Amino acid sequence: MAANRSKSEKQLRRDPYEVLGVLKNSTDQEIKSAYRKLALKYHPDKTANDPVAADMFKEVTFSYNILSDPEKRRQYDTAGFELMICQHDISNFANCKSQAVEAEGQELELDLSSLGAVNTVFAALFSKLGVPIKTSVSATILEEALNGRVSVDPLLLGQAVTKKVEKQCAHFYAVTVTEEEVSYGLVCRVESSSKSKFKLLYFDQEANSGLSLALQEDSKRTGKITSAGMYFLGFPVYRLDHTNNSVAQAKDPETAFFKKLDGFQQCELTELKAGTHVFAVYGDNFFKSVNYTIQVLCAASFTQEKEDLRSVEAQILTKRAELAKFETEYREVLVQFTDMTSRYAQEMQSIDELLKQRNEIHSAYTTAPVIKRSSSKNRLNRLRRNSFKKAAAEAPAPTEQEEEEDEEEEEESSKERNKKPSPSDKSETLKKKSKWYKLHLKLDKKKPC
Repeated sequence: MAANRSKSEKQLRRDPYEVLGVLKNSTDQEIKSAYRKLALKYHPDKTANDPVAADMFKEVTFSYNILSDPEKRRQYDTAGFELMICQHDISNFANCKSQAVEAEGQELELDLSSLGAVNTVFAALFSKLGVPIKTSVSATILEEALNGRVSVDPLLLGQAVTKKVEKQCAHFYAVTVTEEEVSYGLVCRVESSSKSKFKLLYFDQEANSGLSLALQEDSKRTGKITSAGMYFLGFPVYRLDHTNNSVAQAKDPETAFFKKLDGFQQCELTELKAGTHVFAVYGDNFFKSVNYTIQVLCAASFTQEKEDLRSVEAQILTKRAELAKFETEYREVLVQFTDMTSRYAQEMQSIDELLKQRNEIHSAYTTAPVIKRSSSKNRLNRLRRNSFKKAAAEAPAPTEQEEEEDEEEEEESSKERNKKPSPSDKSETLKKKSKWYKLHLKLDKKKPC
């Protein structure tokens, strides 16, 4: 049954290259650009009541999830969907779905502009609790840019512009550069001192004067600000995505450590051509507007920084490879350590048992009765009771005359105790007990005190 499902699944799935309308040797940038256009065309916000468009949007997303991942793309190029679909488990425990199908819902981004007030509040609360929520640029903004219906402000090279953009809105800027400036490299950076969330966007210019989204960088917290940057320096530069790692860290800190550099991936564009280029700042806050400062710089005066960036990113790449190797060694040693710890506890218990048995055997070599331990106080009381019993047993029995005399003495003593005192006896007793304040004190007033 599972095999039939897998076969039908493979037959229903179209070639991802065909779905996106790209060639097999297309670059990552070309694949992403094709995906953006199709996703915008079939986006649910634009085609809410069209089931065909909804299916197309899912198929486009599914195809992009395969071709945007180097490993999944390699698997598909090698054997189609054969390596993408799991086989039935040997124990018939469960039927597995395609790995690509599982990833279908993981790469979808949340469009905040399409959410209602209640859902936006819940999304904001989850974000505050540390749940990574990946958001997308509003489909309305992308459609307006593609149709050339957005306002683009000119931005001079090296000029810093500070503005405020509303949530789920964008400000567009056009920068014109020469061949010489491009040869040194360009850097576009945006910062927000209010720690707001935003996206830095780069658009390709279409033939019909429209703009299609080509690059996107989400803002990240860096010290007391949030910032995002794009670096076109003529050599490969990298971005670090923390989204997946934040989820893994909450579940397993050790695994999160070894996966910390998995999000360190090369950026799609490494250099720009001479001409006009369009950047945009998109407000990504849940409720508030975004205060930001944008600046595009020529890297001519940052020669040392360029070399430092190239060097440190090369070291990070080396460290990523070393970390993968170290994880394997660490897991092996950890298993050995766990085994050694368990054996240590077992050996300790075994030695204690053997020593206990040895002591019991040593104690068996004796003919003396076992002495019960008791406190000195109990031993003293026991000796006293025994002496009293012994004295009572050895004393001679009293005669009849002695018994009669003892009874008479007891009667007289009881009468004395029960006898009530007379009034005269009471007065005499009171006289004897004189109060201190009734004492007669004779004071000679003539003598000074």
